[in-house]
Amino acid sequence: MTARKSGPLAAVKAKFGDKEKLVAAVKEFTSDDLWVSRTNKGKGLDHVSNAKLLRLHATFSAVKEKFGSRAKLIDAILELEKRTKDEGYKTRLSAYPVPRLYDLYRSTKKRTDAKSKPAAPAKKEAAPAKKAAAKKAPAKKAAAAKKPAAKKAAAKKK
Repeated sequence: MTARKSGPLAAVKAKFGDKEKLVAAVKEFTSDDLWVSRTNKGKGLDHVSNAKLLRLHATFSAVKEKFGSRAKLIDAILELEKRTKDEGYKTRLSAYPVPRLYDLYRSTKKRTDAKSKPAAPAKKEAAPAKKAAAKKAPAKKAAAAKKPAAKKAAAKKK
């Protein structure tokens, strides 16, 4: 049998105790530094699923720790993309919520890191294997070439 992964409710109970404490923890991040208010005023965060609240808390915690605010996160994205002077792009990014900005930052960082790393060198084990195969191939061809010649010689003697 395979081990089951615990669900969002189990994770909420393990980390926060109950949903109200998780909602309170996420509401701590709802200052103007990180939050773009897009919640339904009638429902609020109390009606958001446990899984989404856990993702929001993890994202906001990472952004708060690494950058401190949305503005610094936006500046980091602009620097990675080498578009620091592009005010139109900066304005467009400022309308994005933090999870979308953080996802954009991570994907841009991954892409720029991949471009800056040199290509991996070829494996050294492959070269000796090719040489061994190349040595065997001419021997096979020579043996195959000798057989018809031997048959021809035997046919001439008769």
